[in-house]
Amino acid sequence: MATRKTAAGRLGFATVGLLATAGLTLAAGRRRLETEQLQVKRLELEELAARRRALAHQQRMHWELLSRAIDDPSLAAVIDTYDANIPEARRRQYFYANAWYINLYHLYRAGILDQKEFYGHARELFQNPLMREYWEASKGQRATLKTSSDEARLGRMVDALVKEIEESDVDAWWVVGNPPTD
Repeated sequence: MATRKTAAGRLGFATVGLLATAGLTLAAGRRRLETEQLQVKRLELEELAARRRALAHQQRMHWELLSRAIDDPSLAAVIDTYDANIPEARRRQYFYANAWYINLYHLYRAGILDQKEFYGHARELFQNPLMREYWEASKGQRATLKTSSDEARLGRMVDALVKEIEESDVDAWWVVGNPPTD
């Protein structure tokens, strides 16, 4: 009987030792997994920050190039795709209107505005008849966009908004249209 207890004791002690080792191994594995998950999260945040910096740089470059075109008609001719019958002063206004719209678009792309906020700002911006005129004049440019792109999707949303604004007889412009629900 003493032999059985000793063997059972050794077996029990060995089992406890194996379980303890397994527990330590699982804990170490969990820590490694958590460390790897934190590393992945850090890399994702770094990538997002780099993307936002790139978008901010792109927006500055767009404004710089557009400013030059607004200031110098000979440079504007390089990017002018508007109807040739549109007077030069009006085309310069279209370039400026484009800068306002692109600024709004970049705010959305950078994650500063969500889709509903984008819509609200667009609703205000497109109250101006000149903005709506620019939008109509630039429809050919938007037609070249990949239909599944964010830019094309937002453009279609603005198309519908502009149509609702023009058809509206309400003085309270801030209630015109149907904002997205996201």
